Amino acid sequence: IVSVMLSLVSGCNRCWPNTNRQVLSGCAVIVRGQPRGGPPPERQINLSNVRAGALARRAVQGQPDTKDTPDEPWAFQAREFLRKKVIGKEVCFTVENKTPQGREYGMVYLGKDTSGENIAESLVTEGLATVRREGIRGNNPEQARLCDLEDQAKAAKKGLWSEGGGAHTIRDLKYTIENPRNFVDSLHQKPVNAIIEHVRDGCIVRALLLPDYYLVTVMLSGVKCPTFKREADGSETPEPFSAEAKFFTESRLLQRDVQIILESCPNQVILGTILHPNGNITELLLKEGFARCVDWSMAVYTQGAEKLRAAERSAKERKVRIWKDYVAPTANLDQKDRQFVAKVMQVMNADAIVVKLNSGEHKTIHLSSIRPPRLEGENKDKDKRFRPLYDIPYMFEAREFLRKKLIGKKVNVTVDYIRAATSAMETGGVPAFPERTCATVTIGGINIAEALISKGLATVIRYRQDDDQRSSHYDELLAAEARAIKNGKGLHSKKEVPIHRVADISGETQKAKQFLPFLQRAGRSEAVVEYVFSGSRLKLYMPKETCLITFLLAGIECPRGSRNMPGGMQVAEPYSEEATFFTKELVLQREVEVEVESMDKAGNFIGWLHIEGVNLSVALVENALSKVHFTAERSSYYKTLLSAEETARQRKEKLWANYEEKPKEEVAQLTEEKERVAKYRAVYVTEITDGLHFYAQDVETGTKLESLMESMRGEIAAQPPVEGSFSPRRGDFCIAKFGDGEWYRARIEKVESPAKVHVYYIDYGNREILSSTRLAALPPAFSTRTLPPQATEYAFAFIQVPQDDDARTDAVDSVVRDIQNTQCLLNVEYSGIVCPHVTLQFADSKDDVGLGLVKEGLVMVDVRKEKHLQKMVTLTGICNLCALKCTSLFPSRASDGSQFVLL
Repeated sequence: IVSVMLSLVSGCNRCWPNTNRQVLSGCAVIVRGQPRGGPPPERQINLSNVRAGALARRAVQGQPDTKDTPDEPWAFQAREFLRKKVIGKEVCFTVENKTPQGREYGMVYLGKDTSGENIAESLVTEGLATVRREGIRGNNPEQARLCDLEDQAKAAKKGLWSEGGGAHTIRDLKYTIENPRNFVDSLHQKPVNAIIEHVRDGCIVRALLLPDYYLVTVMLSGVKCPTFKREADGSETPEPFSAEAKFFTESRLLQRDVQIILESCPNQVILGTILHPNGNITELLLKEGFARCVDWSMAVYTQGAEKLRAAERSAKERKVRIWKDYVAPTANLDQKDRQFVAKVMQVMNADAIVVKLNSGEHKTIHLSSIRPPRLEGENKDKDKRFRPLYDIPYMFEAREFLRKKLIGKKVNVTVDYIRAATSAMETGGVPAFPERTCATVTIGGINIAEALISKGLATVIRYRQDDDQRSSHYDELLAAEARAIKNGKGLHSKKEVPIHRVADISGETQKAKQFLPFLQRAGRSEAVVEYVFSGSRLKLYMPKETCLITFLLAGIECPRGSRNMPGGMQVAEPYSEEATFFTKELVLQREVEVEVESMDKAGNFIGWLHIEGVNLSVALVENALSKVHFTAERSSYYKTLLSAEETARQRKEKLWANYEEKPKEEVAQLTEEKERVAKYRAVYVTEITDGLHFYAQDVETGTKLESLMESMRGEIAAQPPVEGSFSPRRGDFCIAKFGDGEWYRARIEKVESPAKVHVYYIDYGNREILSSTRLAALPPAFSTRTLPPQATEYAFAFIQVPQDDDARTDAVDSVVRDIQNTQCLLNVEYSGIVCPHVTLQFADSKDDVGLGLVKEGLVMVDVRKEKHLQKMVTLTGICNLCALKCTSLFPSRASDGSQFVLL
């Protein structure tokens, strides 16, 4: 190229193919060579022997002697003819003359050689240019041909030679429109035809809007290219890749027919998008690494901000142009650490959660690019203990939104960046922040950060333009915030901020005493677990009572963790951490139900905690992380706890790892006991089990049960449950349709399949396997809070149940014939592992049922050592000896302990 340029400068008339870059007027063009690793050289060629009208010029600023000059007639038409003819096409040219000032005159031809169309001749033919006749050489056939063509145009009255003017009025929007914003708004963001007249840099152009001929300066929305910085002396210093970016835009848009969408006009700067038939220049600049996205104008971009982000991301990944030294925020992370699925275990505050990875590790994740609610100014009430969750406006609402949406559920985590730890020195004495993993968290396709912002419960962080540590969905967050501001939601609302008056009565003995009777009468109360101190010690938020309480699990003895004591640090007991972790994973920040039984001297409430049908005390015992405490004997959960403990003990793990079963020996009671006192009460026996246990209802509460059943069946008849709508889960209470076609209250004990659901009828004691279609949800008005389960399990006192199956069956059959579905008198004699042991009398004859079984030789006597029970043991023992004598008479029947004949 250099050698060719030198030969041309020296006056050689050699032809050279070029691409036409710009048409300056009807008789002058700028041509550009082929690019070789950068913007190619340019040359201005003026057409020889012809002249077209001059285009309008504005007066030079700072020179008062210059004036605006309008378009000469047909100047614009000539320019347009030439623009449409040659712009962007390959041409060749010859240089015929060069002035001392460096101006070159010659001929321009379409194509690669002089055989193509002569542009000067085409202009003259259309009457858009005049021929310079002065100094015509008679021996120059080209000049003679131009004169002939001009004469023909005059005869045809074309262009300049036609009647009437051909002037156009081009108006600069900057000087003709007082309020450009109104002009932009009047177009309603609809595409407008335009011609790009000038390219200042890669993203700023001058455009002529058609058909009104307004000349406007447009900055591309959403992007910024490297530019040319103007120095104090008036010179310009190009930023890296500024010339390449300008060439990229020029070569595609300059003097091309395009469409422009004028999108906004902030501070007199018109923002828009230029659409060319071959593509969107904004996206192309980003994709090729000539531009970067800018947040302040991205919001008005109408073609989809995600396309711009994707184009920029593509350039970053390929490290092209301005991104040649780019390092991604997550470049040092493995793919499995960048994107993963995890279970949400805890919501820390309004912008952070704790998740459990598949490996079992717990990790804190911060939501990218959002700022939680914060308190403006200082805390006025300095005497009051500041609690951010309740005292910062909308902090509680934000935390609750995340808790209800995420807790216990699996989410998709995409790490956007990792914010490095800051030391106290870097933050000017402010406490240091540890390293933070910031990510986009989604559940069910919903971006949690975006949902939080759209409700006005958080705001978007604004970054420096060169700060790449931001959310991968930053534009969606900005759009969500704009919607929240427009709709006046949450933090952007003009209404009074919500106030949460939550009383913390943890450790307040007097306040706790006031709450205790109310909580005891309430039965099961709703609560949210706010904090877990240990496996059996929790802090609860009671929504209805709007208070915080410390809650201790009843009936168990849980390993204690390490803690500071007056005498020094107390060492943690074995498995205390495991118990704490188990409780956290099961109930932390979950909605639970609690039954308050009592309180200790420190103001801590004691009771039972249930979550989704699971008793936390039983669960801890079942997992060998706790032992049954003797205080559980007074509870209705005692037998369940003992059964769970026995199961854990047999597995010999954790607390029972070193357990050795002691030999079974009867140990005499050391405590002096009073004489047996019989307090018989009327019961109705409803069920006899195969193990010779029975279920009975108290006659006193029988009318309540009848009334409840009548009301419940009336409600069910009025609103029958939808078949198949109930999903059974172990431990849930429900209603079940018995064989008689009636509905009864029940509890689900096991779910094998939808067709095999094991249920226990809580008011009658019988069990059944049903299909889930015969089950329905228990109406709240008839729950166990309204009336506790009426069937209670009992065992016969002083009786040994036969080990032989046939003998046991005979005994059960006898009991069924005698007492099932009959009213009897019951007295509790002593406690058992599974249920109370009682004596039972017939209501009419007052004969003892158990004694009758012994007399009939169906059972043997269980010898008790308690002094106050010796009378009963002796009485039944006499019958036992009598029955043993029968073995000599009927050895074949007596050897298996079955039916004896009394003599």
